[in-house]
Amino acid sequence: IESVILHHPLVNECVVIGVKDLEWGERVTAIVVLQPGKKEQDLTLEQLRDYCKKKLPSYQCPTRLKIVDKLERNAVGKVNKKELNAKLFPPSSTNKN
Repeated sequence: IESVILHHPLVNECVVIGVKDLEWGERVTAIVVLQPGKKEQDLTLEQLRDYCKKKLPSYQCPTRLKIVDKLERNAVGKVNKKELNAKLFPPSSTNKN
């Protein structure tokens, strides 16, 4: 999923995580850093889903989109998805988007 999203012309970096959801258990969530000079309103969830549906089965397409300025990395340069999930989607906010 991440490799498909990375080929989108507006996306510079991305991580895909599962965010807890009462209705579905988890929702496929794309956390994206846009290309330099692009703004948050330049990429909508609908645009990203339309792009992904051309290359992925619909159940793999993100149902949530979070645009961030940068992805925090550990000392080895990897993104800790569990920490990112806890920071961006604390338990009290899981069903609001």
